[in-house]
Amino acid sequence: MPTFDPNNVLLQDAVNGKVPTEQGTLVLKEFMTQSAVTKLAKFEEMNKPEKEFTYLASGPGAYWIGEGERIQTSKAEWLTAKMTSKKIGVIIPVSKEFLRYTIADFFTQMRPSIAEAFAIKFDQAALFGINSPFGKGVSVFEKIQKSGNTIALNSLGNLYDELNGLMALVEDADKDVNGFTTTRRFRQKLRGTKDGNGLPIFNDATGGATQQALGLPIGYVDSKSWDYEKAALLAADWNYTRFGIPQGMEYKISEDATLTTAKGEDGAEINLFERDMVALRVTQQVGFMTLTDDAFAAITPATEA
Repeated sequence: MPTFDPNNVLLQDAVNGKVPTEQGTLVLKEFMTQSAVTKLAKFEEMNKPEKEFTYLASGPGAYWIGEGERIQTSKAEWLTAKMTSKKIGVIIPVSKEFLRYTIADFFTQMRPSIAEAFAIKFDQAALFGINSPFGKGVSVFEKIQKSGNTIALNSLGNLYDELNGLMALVEDADKDVNGFTTTRRFRQKLRGTKDGNGLPIFNDATGGATQQALGLPIGYVDSKSWDYEKAALLAADWNYTRFGIPQGMEYKISEDATLTTAKGEDGAEINLFERDMVALRVTQQVGFMTLTDDAFAAITPATEA
């Protein structure tokens, strides 16, 4: 019996199954490149839907001792956290001609759309808790609301002072900001800001390097993932955020479904059979969690005078 080869099999002959490993890997790479959270947060290996791990909450203490005195013992505080993954998916309607592609070719065409859709949905949930499956109070901004670590834009008269104050809020908890995240719309403000010596705080790196502000990397979020009413920029010690991807991608093709979440030019739901179209559904498992309340801070929108 010949070995199944996704490079040779037409999609109409294999309308459901696992995404070919090569294409699935490339989609994941693009997803992790487009998502700001995956670029900043710490990755946890996951081989099942739930994972328990321990992390150092506070280190051991040391003591001065006199000659001949007993050395005191100290205990490091280790905490246990459990991360649960949830299914994320996307449905993309396409023309029926796509069924004549081989499976590998089809996913080569669809890869950018899948990666973008996954990145937008994941960042929405992880950063602001928008339609989040990970539970209430888990997202970065929900932690900020709990800690109160916010500074309003233009409240200190200079973005440099506001970023400096933002970092100080996290440092008050003995943590270090190691990255910012915002949208490209905010980049103009970063680019135009100077420190007390008149030097720019923004480094527009070239050659694929990460852009920086005050020497810290910036993860840009798709504007569709951002809640502009809540924040203009987020700062964090991203070591206190974790994500994992325990399951690869699976796909299914439908020729007769009605897409209730998509509308045609007439405003009606799209019926694939009537339009002689097909729809691709891709799913995978993704996990996310935050480990503390005080490792995050936000510049909130400017308040009206």
